[in-house]
Amino acid sequence: MLQQVCENICNYFIKESIDGTFTIADGVITLPLLNGQRFLISGSALNDGMYTYHTEEITDDDDSVAVGLHDETFAGTICALAVPPAVIALSAEVKTWVEKNGEAATSPYTSENVIGVYSYTKASGGSGAGGSVTWADAFKDRLKRWRKVAF
Repeated sequence: MLQQVCENICNYFIKESIDGTFTIADGVITLPLLNGQRFLISGSALNDGMYTYHTEEITDDDDSVAVGLHDETFAGTICALAVPPAVIALSAEVKTWVEKNGEAATSPYTSENVIGVYSYTKASGGSGAGGSVTWADAFKDRLKRWRKVAF
């Protein structure tokens, strides 16, 4: 979810970009990063995305599940990230919100009424009255302080 939040605000909090040829062997890549630091891979055929670095394993962007990277050698960029703890905490709130409201947020209906006769109101799209609310709409005001206009 953290990667989606960073994409939404156009801000990955890039501290340093390293261009070069990288090798992933046995699902692990050795990088000059701190234990627990997040990083972004781009230019890979199999592993593009945000991960969390640990010397003994790589975990997902939320640092909750160990992931085995696909073995490959690629020419690309690895960005060391410095995501603020407040953004990480907010990302966890977004994840909880999506787990609770995700199905309703993607539904084409805003309300249903089964009293007497079945009826429904079709969403018109977007946020606000008559439209569905996405996590980006629900957290827009809290995320705006970190938003960048472009990468």
